[in-house]
Amino acid sequence: MSKTSIDDTNGALIQLMQAGGRQLRVAVWKATNQSEGEKRPLLFFNGIGASIELMAPLAAWFTDRDLITFDMPGVGGSPRPTTPYRPWTMAWTAARVLDQLGYDKVDVMGVSWGGGLAQQFAFQHPRRTGRLILAATSAGMVMVPGDMKSLSKMADPQRYIDPDFMRKNFQTLYGGENLGADDHIARIVPPTRTGYLYQLGAMVGWTSVPFLPLMKAPTLILMGDDDRIVPAINGKILEGLIPNATLEIVPGGGHLFLVSRAADVMPRIRGFLDESFETAGRRAA
Repeated sequence: MSKTSIDDTNGALIQLMQAGGRQLRVAVWKATNQSEGEKRPLLFFNGIGASIELMAPLAAWFTDRDLITFDMPGVGGSPRPTTPYRPWTMAWTAARVLDQLGYDKVDVMGVSWGGGLAQQFAFQHPRRTGRLILAATSAGMVMVPGDMKSLSKMADPQRYIDPDFMRKNFQTLYGGENLGADDHIARIVPPTRTGYLYQLGAMVGWTSVPFLPLMKAPTLILMGDDDRIVPAINGKILEGLIPNATLEIVPGGGHLFLVSRAADVMPRIRGFLDESFETAGRRAA
């Protein structure tokens, strides 16, 4: 595995942390612009096999709040896992990470595989969850599956190991536009095979369907209309089950629309996160 520099993480404060019986590589981007007052931190759950480096460009959009994420066991800079885990155990572990960092209530965002973990965290820790953002994700086992060619390549960690394989199959894998693909590929830190397989195994048989109607957090669901892995119809399933949810479809968006359509999507996410603060300000006035 190649060693990464501070530039690959956009200036994040990175540390190895013992949490929930696991050693995890944790990143925090501290707010650098709080001209509108202190805002709730954002806890981010990444996609399968994806490291801190891959989501680092998103930090530039959230300079007005702290942004927290961590590499899953065996991914990025987190040591290889010795025991399997499930979504509820990692949601509990994420809460332990927040405890050690001194954060109480946070907004939560998850993309793809991480969207499942974000749902689990919001259910297990409702008092610690402000607003919830689910991007390119589903309710787990109860979902409309994507294109089989895309799914077969998705299950193979080679896409993280071989840059040429990723470039050749990028369109088949993700759909949508290829904007930002080269930068995305250049940031890849290959996961260990064990780490990748444990992430796949963690979601086997898991679904959020039984508890989604109990969720209280205001939720923004974002889906790409050309997502080959998680078709947009899965967003409608989530919207129908979560009481306070809004679904927005990203035109021309593939599975990685957070990368390819960042200029369109990120302002909407920021606006959604800021709604609670704007409302509070009007009430105070």
